[in-house]
Amino acid sequence: MTVPEYSSLDENEDWPTHGEYEYSEYYHSRRQVHEYSEQLLPSFDYIVIGAGPIGAALAFKLSTDHPTQQILIVEKSWDEPDRIVGELMQPAGCQALELLGLGRVFSGIGAVPVHGYYIAYGGKQLYVPYPQNPKGKPFRGVSFHHGRLVMNLRAACKSRSNITCLEASVVELIRGSDSLSSVRGVRVAA
Repeated sequence: MTVPEYSSLDENEDWPTHGEYEYSEYYHSRRQVHEYSEQLLPSFDYIVIGAGPIGAALAFKLSTDHPTQQILIVEKSWDEPDRIVGELMQPAGCQALELLGLGRVFSGIGAVPVHGYYIAYGGKQLYVPYPQNPKGKPFRGVSFHHGRLVMNLRAACKSRSNITCLEASVVELIRGSDSLSSVRGVRVAA
């Protein structure tokens, strides 16, 4: 069995791990992150709780789809998550981020393109490549450090003028009087 030789130099220059991230100026920035304040009483069209991978991607997509509406994203800490976690995103996840407008989120964080699986067990080896896309090129996944990806997603949120990033914890959902299932707001604490 022969495993194809790949290196980052073989990759197409437009592959998302190449180059500087378009929102890199916001990566460690505290700008756009509002500390908890009892005076912060604006009205928002959307409230997203949590700025992890899903919350940050959701807030970014809402802001691009609805540029005139205001989004609040509440996260208990906007610092880079400090844990030893490596991740592998499968090709479908990479495609989903592309569709959300976050295709370059892997840039500048040391992400490594992945072309399939290499399995070795009991002296036997097997290479299982990802299938090819409709253009005849193989789909690619990507391996990355979790905290760096989260920070790039958060940087994209901080770059949007219609997203307010709040550092606080949600302690209560404020429900509408008409129904127990409708949520009208949140109560936060530092």
